[in-house]
Amino acid sequence: MTEPPVTRLIGLSGIAIGVLGLVIVPLYFVYEDAPPGWNVLTRVLLNLLAAVLLLVFLAALRQLIRRARPEYEWPAGLMFGAGVAYTTATLVAGSLEAGIVFDAGGGAVDPTVHGVLAHANVLLHGSASRLLTALLLTAAGYAVLRSRVLPRWVAVSAFVTAAINLAFVPSLYTSIDPAQFYSALGWGNTALAAALLTYWAFAVGISALRIPRPRT
Repeated sequence: MTEPPVTRLIGLSGIAIGVLGLVIVPLYFVYEDAPPGWNVLTRVLLNLLAAVLLLVFLAALRQLIRRARPEYEWPAGLMFGAGVAYTTATLVAGSLEAGIVFDAGGGAVDPTVHGVLAHANVLLHGSASRLLTALLLTAAGYAVLRSRVLPRWVAVSAFVTAAINLAFVPSLYTSIDPAQFYSALGWGNTALAAALLTYWAFAVGISALRIPRPRT
């Protein structure tokens, strides 16, 4: 795959991730009480699509780095490996949420706090995902900074977003109250910090599409 198609793939997948993120986040705040089953299943479906697109995004970014500076294959590989682990955690968390809805017969239920699987799902939504996100973004930021395949702000914003995610990892020692900002299931942890990755991918996607194509 030549460089122009790779940058285009980064751009399109990154923008698609950002658009899905803009749709997913409000779905978590539409209902004050337990949401209906269709709402939860819609969130799960969109999260699954975003996870798959993230794999495409990271694979294309890894290829771009490898072609430009092969000596930085190791941070690019670490970035992609962390992305695979993050995607796996997302798929498992989505499967557990859908299972809780199925167990409730499709009725109103909050899969983050209701059901026998809810507590087993806490770290997948919180600390585990935040740690994998921090690793992914740190590796991506370093690889981009050293290879210079994208503007410097891409690396700086990756480091800042990684630091924010890392700050939420110790939240597992707090409560599981979703209404609290800093808790194992707090909105700052599972909504704000989690959404930053999608917004970063969105910004990187726009940047990749703006890279001038070499003339033939």
